[in-house]
Amino acid sequence: MAYSIDELNTMGERQFVGAFGDVAEHSPWVAEQAARARPFSGREDVIGKFVLALRGAGDEAQLAVLRAHPDLAGKAAIAGELTEDSRSEQAGAGLDRLTREEFDRFTALNAAYKERFAIPFIFAVKGATKEMILASFEERLGNDLETELATALDNVCRIQAFRIEDRVAP
Repeated sequence: MAYSIDELNTMGERQFVGAFGDVAEHSPWVAEQAARARPFSGREDVIGKFVLALRGAGDEAQLAVLRAHPDLAGKAAIAGELTEDSRSEQAGAGLDRLTREEFDRFTALNAAYKERFAIPFIFAVKGATKEMILASFEERLGNDLETELATALDNVCRIQAFRIEDRVAP
């Protein structure tokens, strides 16, 4: 269901968080902050206010959002424990149809990335292929911590935008 801007602007905060609390993975406080920034003027304004809520948060809150993301093609996917959005996004990139060799490669890269940066690898997979994701994985492993945290946060903002675009009428 695509909500209109009028619907978003008249929803109670609880209803808004119920509809958008999962836009930032397991972090409903981002939707709470965005709801308090209403009224929205349009879909891009909704996206912008979610971005402001996340980027305006302290380092610890931002790290918590980053750490709430699942590994790409990881244990949560195998166990069926992904959020509906994450499951759909990963499936769209073909991560639910990996060969054993590809799965092993994702597993090794996830482990190396977490070891280096203490967060899961975050990539806005919508529209991407598994080859693009793997190439980015390998490239980003060479980043320094500050660059990678910024890149991960940029990807979370892109993921939020994709999810809001799916739920809010233009």
